[in-house]
Amino acid sequence: MKSGLIFDIKRYAIHDGPGIRTTVFFKGCPLQCPWCHNPEGQESNPELSFNKTRCLEGCSECIKICPQDALSRVNGLVSIDRDKCDLCGDCAPACPTEALEIIGRELSVEEVMEEIEKDRVFFEESGGGVTFSGGEPLAQLEFLKAVLDKCKKKGVHTVLDTCGYAPYEDLEKIAKKINLFLYDFKLLDDKKHQEAMGVSNKLIIQNLKKLSAKGSNIVVRIPIIEGVNDTDENIIGTAKFIASLPGIKEISLLPYHKGGRQKYSRLNKASRMDKVLAPSKEKIKKTKKKLERYGFRVKIGD
Repeated sequence: MKSGLIFDIKRYAIHDGPGIRTTVFFKGCPLQCPWCHNPEGQESNPELSFNKTRCLEGCSECIKICPQDALSRVNGLVSIDRDKCDLCGDCAPACPTEALEIIGRELSVEEVMEEIEKDRVFFEESGGGVTFSGGEPLAQLEFLKAVLDKCKKKGVHTVLDTCGYAPYEDLEKIAKKINLFLYDFKLLDDKKHQEAMGVSNKLIIQNLKKLSAKGSNIVVRIPIIEGVNDTDENIIGTAKFIASLPGIKEISLLPYHKGGRQKYSRLNKASRMDKVLAPSKEKIKKTKKKLERYGFRVKIGD
């Protein structure tokens, strides 16, 4: 039985494709975007999250149960020795306030489909379906393919939210099973892309060219990050590149926000974007107009 590492399943999603959707978040991503608002999706293994604002002073239930002695109390609150922690997960159900949580759980195809099918009535009424996001779903190709096969048999509309960084042969295996690609595109300049994301964008560009040439239904999603990719050079260059591809008519702008900032501290990770400001509404409007000049329908997402 195929299983996949999933870190969240959100029902009634309305920003991840048409209609009301169920979004399945795959754990693991080949990119390390500093502005990522889902840092819990970056690592391809389970992680322990600790929300210290929920921790009850004087409560020691998690400390009592930890078999590795990885938990202790410092200044009234729980402290985690992550070198000792083996992610057994015993502490999380013992915590009365859910301050501790294991992020990432192995689910079977059947378990994921069970969650998806709970909302079929909403899919049918709204033109919705399931969206596979992350992390990067293509990093768990065989599991993704198995779930897609089930969705196609049951007539569930499918969307793939992808960074596009995978061998094209992998994309080719699932392309016909995807009704819509939400294709993330951050930076046109390869050197800057490597500096920001840690990988080259050549594969991402090549895959986008090939998917569009094959007639795949694609919406390009561009996060707008001040000081990273919001320059005229990048925006206009990106617009010209996408306009050269067949069939792509829509772009979605995703203004940077700090909604995921607290997740970094809960995972004991340093955020590299604490000093970056969200772009102004005026900045986003101007960017929208620049892209519209190239004939695109441009939507502003959350």
